[in-house]
Amino acid sequence: MKDNKLIAEFMGVNAEIISTGNVHSWSDSPFFYTTEDSKEKVIENIAWYSKYHTSWDWLMPVIEKIEEQNELIGAHILSTDIGKTYKEVVRFIKDHACHIELQEWEKNNQ
Repeated sequence: MKDNKLIAEFMGVNAEIISTGNVHSWSDSPFFYTTEDSKEKVIENIAWYSKYHTSWDWLMPVIEKIEEQNELIGAHILSTDIGKTYKEVVRFIKDHACHIELQEWEKNNQ
């Protein structure tokens, strides 16, 4: 489920985690609620709960976010096979993360 974790982070789940002291929680009320002593554990629970790999209802908002960033890529990754589309989404996010890291490195090393 590491790819579901990657997608959840891309979709901004970190911003949705509520933290009070050492207690961190997230809710998809009324379906799922998790509370842990670290954000990392909450994100792991979300990854297990999420259905990006099996549900178009979960995956389509990810594709829409990708299309907002790069219209051509978004159209390219869409397939009628959810498994293929899921793999392409994961590949895009990994490539996107590498691109962001490279930009930050270049900025810091000028």
